[in-house]
Amino acid sequence: MSAEPHRQDRLTAALVLSCLGVVYGDIGTSPLYALRESLIHAHEEGMAETAVIGIVSLLVWTVVLIVSVKYVLLILRADNNGEGGTLSLVAKAHGAIGGKPKWWLYGTGIVGVSLFFGDSMITPAISVLSAVEGLELVIPGFDRWVVPITLGIVITLFAVQRSGTAAVSRLFGPIMLVWFATLAILGLSHIMDDARIIQALNPLNALNFLLQNGFGALPVLGSVFLAVTGAEALYADMGHFGRKAIRTAWTALVWPALTLSYLGQGAMVLARPETAANPFFLMAPSWFTLPLVLLATVATVIASQAVISGAFSVAAQAVQLGLLPRLTINHTSATHSGQIYLPRVNTILMIGVVALVIGFGSSERLANAYGLAVTGDMVITSLLAIVVFRFAWKWSWPMVALIMTPILAVELVFLSAQVLKFFDGGWIPLVFAALTVTMMVVWIRGSQVVQAKLSNEAIALTTLVEQMEKSESVTRVPGTAVFLTADPMIAPAALMHNLKHNRVLHERNYVLKVIPATTPRVDPETRVQIEEVGPGFWRVAVRFGYMEQPAVAKALGEARLAGHKFDIMKTSYFLNHRNLRVGKANLMPLWAARLYVSLFRSSSDPTEFYRLPSNRVIELGQQINI
Repeated sequence: MSAEPHRQDRLTAALVLSCLGVVYGDIGTSPLYALRESLIHAHEEGMAETAVIGIVSLLVWTVVLIVSVKYVLLILRADNNGEGGTLSLVAKAHGAIGGKPKWWLYGTGIVGVSLFFGDSMITPAISVLSAVEGLELVIPGFDRWVVPITLGIVITLFAVQRSGTAAVSRLFGPIMLVWFATLAILGLSHIMDDARIIQALNPLNALNFLLQNGFGALPVLGSVFLAVTGAEALYADMGHFGRKAIRTAWTALVWPALTLSYLGQGAMVLARPETAANPFFLMAPSWFTLPLVLLATVATVIASQAVISGAFSVAAQAVQLGLLPRLTINHTSATHSGQIYLPRVNTILMIGVVALVIGFGSSERLANAYGLAVTGDMVITSLLAIVVFRFAWKWSWPMVALIMTPILAVELVFLSAQVLKFFDGGWIPLVFAALTVTMMVVWIRGSQVVQAKLSNEAIALTTLVEQMEKSESVTRVPGTAVFLTADPMIAPAALMHNLKHNRVLHERNYVLKVIPATTPRVDPETRVQIEEVGPGFWRVAVRFGYMEQPAVAKALGEARLAGHKFDIMKTSYFLNHRNLRVGKANLMPLWAARLYVSLFRSSSDPTEFYRLPSNRVIELGQQINI
């Protein structure tokens, strides 16, 4: 992302401008293909030319209901300490219900996050393809160059992620402002091509289209939904820009521009049916076609960048919450903590996008794979929102039903329409999402199994402390030892190995657990909690929000306020280096055990992940059979 977290009541022109590049890049480029794909399916179903009015009405009112009402009006209010996104909604819903962790709630969130990752592969592919295809209108015979040029743009985009996008991200807002102004001007210039298109503003025309065409309208609905892909970004990016800035950008700029674009395209197609082949680019006068294609290409690159940054952010949150193994997280900006780069996620997304571009070859064919994951994610957001509305906001069930039933019903209709595209490519994001869900579930379960095994074989920390008080065979050495552990109630394996092999014990010993909070950030004053266990032993809990980097050494440095001083040159950090062996203890199915071990071995170095001073870290080995 390209901005620091902002207070929800803050509103500046700079924030509104930034929103255009980061929040609205995806949904802002949907006019490139949404109406075109809808008209293609309408033609395949043998619908009359006047069906254009009904289709445009569906596009306009889908945007109103899903984006303006659901997200801008309602969901943006459901922030978790100023942050948004699926995981924030899960945390807020869980906090509202209270009690023990509700695994069905976290399971719903896991599915939602996995669907988001599935969508993250398709968005760059279809967006850039649709823009580059516009050159076919300018250069005869250019179609054979569409895929190579698209691949070049996509690979370059992923390649620059390593060095960060801080230098160019400041241009995203102004470029997207020009883009939305262009959408509005082009659309407005064609509305009077056929004034009947104004009827599309009447929602009854959308309803009549559905009633008249019945099941034949479902393929069209599958493409109409393309108009609201990217709506989840409104909620996910709330913590970076604030509620007011996102709402202002939508109401004053994005929504009017999208509406005018769809109305203009529809009027032109009514007047000249042959323009249905590519209504967006054919709105432009011939002298402006090439500049428009170049502007569209830049806009789709910006939209793709926003999706990639969102994938990095969501993956980092999942790691913090223990849903994924530790991943290498590099900060690419010295001034904006939200700008991060995850090499492994970047590589996976790039391979997926390249495969989609090569496999489908055109935005028209790729549109069949688009939408199913997004629709599923939106349905999950609505279900989580119902929990928040009822238990956090204390709405009555009748009120919840009155507000959410129409929205959920529309989304389920769209989901049904997307299912029709399953065998034409819709299965791709679902397979990727299913693999992601499997990976998360196996990681969570495997971590629980390993920790339970260690707990059963270990001794209580209090018991060890009592033994150390009576022991005279252990040498006490000056300095401070910090033992990182997943269970601070038992003696860490690294501590036991140090005693067994070195027969030494530091004067000051801290058994530390890093606890992921269900809030985006933790108040520094309450981050570190220290409890004395016995002479020379303390139990430490360090909390980090899922939007924060777990810098353990820095957090301990702030513990001096509680009377504990950690001298960097006198403090040693002990880590337990585990060697897992598969199938020896039959604690998990063989396939799951192998997957867990593979994920475990791919985890990033804990020294780097927890920001420990590398010259003060000591690792002691341990073998575990699972």
